[in-house]
Amino acid sequence: MSSALFSPFKLRGLALPNRIVVSPMCQYSAEDGNATDWHLQHWASMAISGAGLFIIEATHVTRDGRITPGCMGLYSDANEAAFKRALDSVRKHNPPSYIGVQLAHAGRKASSHRPWEGGQLIPANQPDGWQPVGPSAVSHMPGEAPPRELTRDEILGLVDSFVTAAQRCERLGLDAIELHGAHGYLMHQFLSPISNKRTDDFGGSLENRMRFPLMVYDAVRKVWPAHKPLGVRVSTTDWVEGGWDVEECIVFAKELHKRGCDWIDCSSGGVDPARQKIALSAGYQVPNAEKVKQAVPGVPTIAVGLITEAAHAEEIVASGKADLVALARGLLYNPRWPWHAAAALGATVVAPPQYWRSAPREHAKVLGDTKIGSR
Repeated sequence: MSSALFSPFKLRGLALPNRIVVSPMCQYSAEDGNATDWHLQHWASMAISGAGLFIIEATHVTRDGRITPGCMGLYSDANEAAFKRALDSVRKHNPPSYIGVQLAHAGRKASSHRPWEGGQLIPANQPDGWQPVGPSAVSHMPGEAPPRELTRDEILGLVDSFVTAAQRCERLGLDAIELHGAHGYLMHQFLSPISNKRTDDFGGSLENRMRFPLMVYDAVRKVWPAHKPLGVRVSTTDWVEGGWDVEECIVFAKELHKRGCDWIDCSSGGVDPARQKIALSAGYQVPNAEKVKQAVPGVPTIAVGLITEAAHAEEIVASGKADLVALARGLLYNPRWPWHAAAALGATVVAPPQYWRSAPREHAKVLGDTKIGSR
C-alpha cells in the first residue's frame, strides 16, 4: 500500500522523507528569550516524532517583539548560546531530522500574559510589561491600550533585526526558516486593513500593505544560504468582513512565489479576535490552502488546523489540496502521531533504535529493524 502522506518531498536542499510538519508551537517557557531545559526535552520529543520537518516555535527577532515574557528570542548572543546548547543535545541523541525555526515579531500583541495566565495585555507600567509597537496605533482588543505607531526608520530597523536573527540561524546550523506572517502578529498587522491604517507607503493599498513583509522576505533570503528553504506562514483570512481575505492572500502568495518562496503555510485569523467568526471543524482551513495552491501553482502549500486523523491527512495530500500537512496541538497530545499514522497507512518512519521494539507485532516494520531483541 502506497501512502501519499509518507511520500518524499523536496524543499531546496532538504529531502523530506514524508509530508508531515511539526507546526511551530510556543511554549512560553524561555528566560529572557533563552531556551531552557523545557525546550530541550520538548524539542527532543518532536524531533523523534517521525515528521519530515520540525519547525521550532515563534522565535522573536527583538526583545520587545516577544509575545510574552516567556517567549523565545534570537536577538542576543545569550539567546544564541542557549539555543545552541539545546539544539546540539537534541541532534546528538536523535536520528537525523530536519529542524527549522519560525522567526517572528509580535507587534501590537507583544507584552502579553501567557495563555494560562489569561493572555491579556500586560500594561507597560507593570512588572514584565513594555510598550508594544505596530503599524498603527490601533488596539488589538477593545479596552486595551493601543500600540505605538512605528516610524519609518523603526520599520527599516526591524527588517535588519530579521536579518540578524537569520544569520544566527545559519550559525546554529538550522535547516529551514519560516517567517511568521499570520495570527495577528507584526507582518500580518501590516497586511491587514484592520490593523494597518497608515497613510504612507506602508499602508493603504494592498501593494503598500505588502511592502514590509516582502522587504523582510527579500532581506532574509539574501543572507540565508541558497540551498536552505525559506517559507512564510500566512493567515489566509481575518474572518472579518472588510479585513484581509483569501483573494488578497493569493496576491501576496504570488509575490512570494516570484521571489522563490519555498512554501506557504496556510493558517487563518488572529488579527481581530473580538470580531472574527470562525466555524471550527476538521480541516476548516484546508479549503483556503487549496485555493492558494490552485491560484499559485509551483509554490508548495502546507495545510494546518484540526487535522487529527491519518486518513484525513492522507486525503488532503493525495487529492492535491496541499503538499504537506502540519500538526500542532495534535502532536502535543500525541507526540508519536506520525508513528501511528504510518502504521495506519502501511508506511514507515525514522525512529531511534532504542524505540524500535515498541512497535506492536502487527506493525513491526513501521519503526525500523524488527530483529532487535532484549537480553
